[in-house]
Amino acid sequence: MSGPDRTLARAALGGAADPTAARFTGSLAFDRRLWPHDIEGSVAWAGALARAGLLTESERDAIVAGLGAVRAELEAGTFPFRPELEDIHMNVERRLLELVGEVAGKLHTGRSRNDQIALDERLYLKTVAVGTGEGLRAIQQALLARAAETVEAPMPGYTHMQRAQPVVMAHHLLAYVWMLQRDRERFAAAATRADVLPLGAAALAGTAFPIDREALARDLGFGTVSPNSLDAVSDRDYVLEYLAAAAITGMHLSRLAADLALWATAEFGFVEISDAFATGSSIMPQKKNPDVAELIRGKSGRLYGNLLAVLTAMKGLPLAYNSDMQEDKEAFFDSVDTLAAIAGVLPPMLASLTFRTDRMRAAAGENFATATDLADYLVRKGLPFREGHEIVGKVVRYALERGVTLEQLGLDELQRFSDRFAADVHGALTVEASLRARAVTGGTAPEAVRRALAQARRLVGAAGVSAPPLSPGAPAQP
Repeated sequence: MSGPDRTLARAALGGAADPTAARFTGSLAFDRRLWPHDIEGSVAWAGALARAGLLTESERDAIVAGLGAVRAELEAGTFPFRPELEDIHMNVERRLLELVGEVAGKLHTGRSRNDQIALDERLYLKTVAVGTGEGLRAIQQALLARAAETVEAPMPGYTHMQRAQPVVMAHHLLAYVWMLQRDRERFAAAATRADVLPLGAAALAGTAFPIDREALARDLGFGTVSPNSLDAVSDRDYVLEYLAAAAITGMHLSRLAADLALWATAEFGFVEISDAFATGSSIMPQKKNPDVAELIRGKSGRLYGNLLAVLTAMKGLPLAYNSDMQEDKEAFFDSVDTLAAIAGVLPPMLASLTFRTDRMRAAAGENFATATDLADYLVRKGLPFREGHEIVGKVVRYALERGVTLEQLGLDELQRFSDRFAADVHGALTVEASLRARAVTGGTAPEAVRRALAQARRLVGAAGVSAPPLSPGAPAQP
């Protein structure tokens, strides 16, 4: 039972709420941000009641005008919030009563806080999902700008945190662009899931009045109408989908932040983070700590926790509405705010980075990074890859024992391991040759990276992303 319904039930019992219970059950401190959607839903509901003959036109107009006055107070910061009224819904309704009189009491006809809350959350999610997607797009744009500068900048690629093969920095940065593109698609899909009108489901069994729910859906911009009243008021999948998308996004952003923090160490020295996005030590004057990157990495934990909190709250709840479901809001709002904060700080931090391309280029050619290219060379000379792999393994051990690189081995030395080695072998062992060889779609060759960069620019430059086709419910009737 939702907030005001609890109040009415207690009044029927004749008992007053214990002050500690009132504070414990109240949600105004956090659900007040839903007020624009609460008013939007109430205006539409007044119109639906009038269409059903439950309000006269003058009554509807008085209620709508009163709601406009409430909106103006909220926008101006003069609205008299009353914590004792528990939530934003009852605060708006009580203020409307004060402004327009008894006619305000007709607004709640056929409506429950249960379907009203679900409506407000869905409207809110549809709005913030767009904002979240735009925040991620800003991060993508910052990554694309830095990628355009580093198409010809070799660096080591890693597996198992060991140097593996040369790549270019732009290729590495574009990996995150594609991750964030999938994230944007997930938020778009979450918004599509939320695009289902719950209003008219009432408390759980559906409204008893002849409300045209399809017309109401059009008034509120919903594409579909909930086909089951029990599901409409007990569903929080749309919140969970947003939180799941937020958790995955947090993981991607955490990995990017971890790369930046690692690259900024003296051991790597691939990037320098601007002083504006770093802090010093309270005791060691020489320190420059990548605090912004570390906090981005750390905030993935709260994004994960918010998802798990709501999943746990929903687990095992019998149909339909239960007060446990009030616990979804703080987690939901916190994830929205956390992603917005990251999207605000990460693009300027990325723009401020100084890439130390000399260090990256030197590291790209160390630790036998082109050994695979040597094996590929033997394949081109007619050997099976597994045989070439075994031969190159022996060559690497030989070079290690002598403390030299592959490039420093003479042709006569290489031919001790295979007569397929010829005078052109050293040309295949340079970092540039290794990069050029990987020109397939999705590869790290500069020409392939330029194609990928152009493709990413087209996608990121679009105003939005398309979500996969979904079937969230019965379509609204034309």
